[in-house]
Amino acid sequence: MLKALHNDALGKLILRLAVGGLMLFHGVAKLLNPGSLDWIGGLLQGYGLPSFLAYGVLVGEVLAPVMAIVGWQTRIAGLLMAGNMLVAFLLVHTGEVFMLNDNGGWQLELQGMFFLSALALVFLGSGRMAVRPN
Repeated sequence: MLKALHNDALGKLILRLAVGGLMLFHGVAKLLNPGSLDWIGGLLQGYGLPSFLAYGVLVGEVLAPVMAIVGWQTRIAGLLMAGNMLVAFLLVHTGEVFMLNDNGGWQLELQGMFFLSALALVFLGSGRMAVRPN
């Protein structure tokens, strides 16, 4: 009976749509609010890095999610999204590693889920239900 639930291609599609689709919302929000890129640029300058690197967030939160959603170069898309989340963690969230939220969950559960889901795409690839399976 449970054998009917074994569908790797569908599972990979669901993972791609979930992580790519949800990450894309963050990227679109940054496109609609360019001041957020200035804020990120200021954080980067605080670490001695050029502020123009803030535009890299659009690669990790717009381009890579679209790549994952359609299943084109999914492993690279996953790597870009995971890298984006690692940079977000280092720039903004390091002080929250050992914190819990008001519901008792980990303060960084969203960031952790994005990072680990994107990392899963690196290892799983797109599956058959993709523009270009890999």
